[in-house]
Amino acid sequence: MPRAKLLRSLAIAAFLVCFTVVVLGAYVRLSAAGLSCPDWPGCYGHFSPAGAAASDTGVEVGKAWKEMVHRYLAATLGILLIVIAALALQKRTPRIVAPGYAWGLVALVVTQGIFGMLTVTRQLDPAIVTTHLLFGLSTLSLLWWLVLSTRGRRSGVWGSGASFAGGGDPAGARALATVAFVMLAVQIVLGGWTSSHYAATGCPDFPTCQGRWWPGFEGNPGIHFLHRLGALATTLVLAWAAARALRSRTGGFAHRAALAVLAALGLQLVIGVTMVVKGFPLWLATAHNAGAALLLLAVIALNRALRPNGRTA
Repeated sequence: MPRAKLLRSLAIAAFLVCFTVVVLGAYVRLSAAGLSCPDWPGCYGHFSPAGAAASDTGVEVGKAWKEMVHRYLAATLGILLIVIAALALQKRTPRIVAPGYAWGLVALVVTQGIFGMLTVTRQLDPAIVTTHLLFGLSTLSLLWWLVLSTRGRRSGVWGSGASFAGGGDPAGARALATVAFVMLAVQIVLGGWTSSHYAATGCPDFPTCQGRWWPGFEGNPGIHFLHRLGALATTLVLAWAAARALRSRTGGFAHRAALAVLAALGLQLVIGVTMVVKGFPLWLATAHNAGAALLLLAVIALNRALRPNGRTA
């Protein structure tokens, strides 16, 4: 297999595994399975929950398997990233992946593993849980950028950047897409803080919060309400950025990315509102986390598409 194709295949595999790890991690946390294996990296000193159950440790096997599958996949992701980084060190031209970028991903996933351990040993401390989530999404984002960049090197289907023909204010579109990304990142932090505090039920009604339009910012209702305000502001900026990109005279990739942002945004809003109305069922809460990841990927694709030609990871 040609080296470029191998690297791209590995990048796609790592990206898919990382996406699964992020969504499964949310499911593990929301289903109260995060402490089902109170030690790390094993489960009650065993490689699998089956071994722990055979030793009569009192483990809840169903929950423990959720946690351990999450750990197995995270370890698989680390192995894939090490292989990518090793291939990136080979001195061949053209260089598909910068060694610093590849090894930075390895360092990031190692740090993510450390925070994964701390979430268990520190008994799901909200600050650590939120940081763990953010490192996971950062890894996912960088892998997605790598996938888009390697595609741009191999063919012009996605394109290696925006091609602005005759105006369209490319600088303005890029700047607005960057602002949209920053606001979404802040909103994801607020979402992680809400989830780690189990504050989703702080506002059990919609569009009001406990029957009030302004409940204040104290306690769990305040955390949830702040997340809602952030969602409103982020929605406006994301929609503006996507519309600006659609009006700009860019290439087809930028238009597709803008449409993906609007689609992911609409889906996330529907999931969020439905989750409140339906009383926060587990599957919708997990879907809300997955929707946030998809929206993040769409916004990254938009920023990637609006870059000038020739700039890659």
